[in-house]
Amino acid sequence: MPDHNGKKKILLIDDNEIQLNIYEAQLRTNYEVTTARSGNDALDYLFRGFIPDLIILDILMPEMDGWETFGRLKTVSRMKEVPIVFLSSINDKREIDRAFSTGRAHINYE
Repeated sequence: MPDHNGKKKILLIDDNEIQLNIYEAQLRTNYEVTTARSGNDALDYLFRGFIPDLIILDILMPEMDGWETFGRLKTVSRMKEVPIVFLSSINDKREIDRAFSTGRAHINYE
């Protein structure tokens, strides 16, 4: 669902500020990009009514990792159809299989 300026909305969730800045710089020309430094920050945006067209989610984060964040996001009814792409430096086959088994993609940025 495009916003008022016609751009689709992407929510980037990563605890690494440098990574967030890199992704945001690459995407902001074509998308409205919102960043969150934790799963809790992302949930706060959503509970205030922000609904993105796509979520890009890091798996390795302190306090609430990407798996827990994913689970909580999918309990919000209006988020059930929003695609989520996992980002991770994890190169473990079980974790990659876990990401694919959710029906979402896993990207290794290492």
